[in-house]
Amino acid sequence: MPNPLRIALAQFDFPVGAVQRNAERIAAMIEQARDEYGADIVLFPELALSGYPPEDLLLRPSFLADCQAELERIATNVRDIVAVVGWPQAAGSVVYNAASVLRDGHVSHTYRKRELPNYAVFDERRYFDVDPDRDDCVFDVDGVQVGLLVCEDLWFPEPLASTVAKGAELVLVPNASPFERDKHADRDALLAQRVQETGVGLVYVNTVGGQDAVVFDGGSVVADGDGTVHPAAAAFTDQWLVVDFDSDSRRFSPVQWMEDGDESRDALAWRAVVRGTRDYFAKNGFKHAWLGLSGGIDSSLVLAIAVDALGAENVTAVRMPSRYTAGMSNDLAEEQCRMQGVRLMTVPIEKPFQGFLDALSETFAGRPVDTAEENLQSRIRGALLMAMSNKFGGLLLTTGNKSEYAVGYATIYGDMAGGYAPLKDIYKTEVFALARWRNTVGDRVIPQAVIDRPPSAELRENQKDQDSLPPYDVLDAILLRYVDQEQSREDIIGAGFDQATVDRVLRLVRISEWKRHQAAPGPKVSRRAFGRERRYPITNGYGH
Repeated sequence: MPNPLRIALAQFDFPVGAVQRNAERIAAMIEQARDEYGADIVLFPELALSGYPPEDLLLRPSFLADCQAELERIATNVRDIVAVVGWPQAAGSVVYNAASVLRDGHVSHTYRKRELPNYAVFDERRYFDVDPDRDDCVFDVDGVQVGLLVCEDLWFPEPLASTVAKGAELVLVPNASPFERDKHADRDALLAQRVQETGVGLVYVNTVGGQDAVVFDGGSVVADGDGTVHPAAAAFTDQWLVVDFDSDSRRFSPVQWMEDGDESRDALAWRAVVRGTRDYFAKNGFKHAWLGLSGGIDSSLVLAIAVDALGAENVTAVRMPSRYTAGMSNDLAEEQCRMQGVRLMTVPIEKPFQGFLDALSETFAGRPVDTAEENLQSRIRGALLMAMSNKFGGLLLTTGNKSEYAVGYATIYGDMAGGYAPLKDIYKTEVFALARWRNTVGDRVIPQAVIDRPPSAELRENQKDQDSLPPYDVLDAILLRYVDQEQSREDIIGAGFDQATVDRVLRLVRISEWKRHQAAPGPKVSRRAFGRERRYPITNGYGH
């Protein structure tokens, strides 16, 4: 009976553009997989050498040449193990999304991705070509016929079927698949279907880490030839995963495999926004976070995210009371900072607000007070927060949520000021759910009174969000259908929603597009996030 084939999966973060550093890590990890884990094969994620997605870096010939040189350098030192490394391969005037098999000091095979996704966050057809002379990639490792596909190839039956027809018993699939809620179930169902169709063993490794507005969750998985899909690896966790593959039974046995402890929707969403925030700071050279803390639910949740991501010592909250700020708001902001050990500063905005009112008094004479005066307060706060981040260093976090961005209930150059928006893809109802969930994990970090009180921007006397917006459960239900599911006005009304409310919400979404185009990036957790996924024209005459 032959010995099982040992496979090491490198579920790690390979930052975009860090070609030399990635190459050095990959070379060291190949040796680690061989020497520490006794692996016969080590599998790296899709485009691990360049990081994913490299976007317009792929248009730079020097970048592609560096990737080629580093891959060849890695290959020269590969001995007594087979390594599969993803990288962008330039061939004349075209570029392929490739994965190469490195062994015995050279590149023995290179597979070029067949199915190029061009939806949601993906723009692969902008950068990559499909090889018209493509061939299935199957190679021998200790008597086992091993095939190779890349990410999207697995979502179509033909690439796997033809690879198995060429003799593959085991197929390796490197991925760079971003996180979105409820995606794991779809992926596991797909893997089960593919192995049932072909009887082949599948190894699916996914990259991990935040990259601008996307977050990769890892969640790597293996599937036996009989259709059994093993529990996924812990999401958002950099880790080595090691399995043994028995070619006779086409089954996997875990050697080192940390599973997820909590795969609930709120747990995964929380880890996504925390990981996205942490990596955005680290990869862009920021160490300290600033945010305005109002005593409301959004800023309170962002504070908790920042502390989990960066540590309390690296976060400063700023309380900026105005003539309309309730005493309860000040007290709750202070209470949360005390609970989490965060430094709290207080910078009242009354003097600059009055200064602006005085400066505009003649210009505004005879006109009633309206949103112009309300937005002044928000913009003063944004300017003060930016001044503090400029003076002391660090990055300002914005605190708006997806509901607010959707309907424009956010002030451009005011509370939208900042460099990263952790709640950008989290609806208001989900904000409350995440706050409740986070308070169940370890120590309570958000005062219960923050969760219980009605939301308010506190820009005029006794203001409540619901004065100018539908109740959030209604608003979010309409937005989910219109934004995430692309339902029409007629579909939404047909589902039982009030026509006047639907018309009002859809109008707000349309006229707020210009604001969203200027918004800071934030981590994607849904299937239809503003920015990379939902890219509507600002100037748009279509009203349905």
